[in-house]
Amino acid sequence: MSGVAFQLRWPDVLDIAIVAFISYQVINLIRGTRTAQMLIGFLVVLATYLASQYFELHTVNWVLSNFLASIILVVVVIFQNDIRRALTQVGAGGTFSGAERITQGQVLEEIVRSAVLLASKRVGALMVFERDVNLNEYIEVGTRLDARVSRELLHAIFMTTSPIHDGAVIVQQGHISSAGCYLPLTATPNVSKTLGTRHRAAIGLTEETDAVVVVMSEEDGKISLVREGKIIRDLDAGTLRSSLQQLFAV
Repeated sequence: MSGVAFQLRWPDVLDIAIVAFISYQVINLIRGTRTAQMLIGFLVVLATYLASQYFELHTVNWVLSNFLASIILVVVVIFQNDIRRALTQVGAGGTFSGAERITQGQVLEEIVRSAVLLASKRVGALMVFERDVNLNEYIEVGTRLDARVSRELLHAIFMTTSPIHDGAVIVQQGHISSAGCYLPLTATPNVSKTLGTRHRAAIGLTEETDAVVVVMSEEDGKISLVREGKIIRDLDAGTLRSSLQQLFAV
């Protein structure tokens, strides 16, 4: 063995770097989500399978071998939302052009000001920004508006006297496409019990899509920002504005 020298070529370094980068991105994607818990479950199943082979537990080994034979299909079915979100992030488009940047900035400013106004009056609201994943399935069940984003309109929509206040507004391509939209509730068990239906709906949608959601609480008048299944609470106007500008590269 003394005469054998290991030569590290530049393709080997590139190969290791790519694998490390992909592994790092996967860990960041699933950290703190239900996917991480499911992955731990799969590792437990795999360890049990290997143990059944070692200790010659034939029945257990047969059951687990049949389960693991279809593991790819199981992974695709269970993690379809996370896979879709990951592929969307990989294929996300670039920044806005000059004109689009100005328009987007105006839309974000209207959202921020309306969020502050509604929160000060303790009016509950859900404002959803569509990004790369299409939200038409949620838009279709609401009331179609196709209207310019404005504080006055958002205030009118979410006032309790409005027939469409108890749902979400979806902003698509700089316009309010629909209001009164119902979103999927999160099934994550570790969500704080203090969060109501609006917050759970915001988390649920961002677990399945790359949408960004601004939530106003009618209980405490706090503003929250939700993305990728994670929620940031108690934001002021400045923090909300800067967070949205960073997310949308404005």
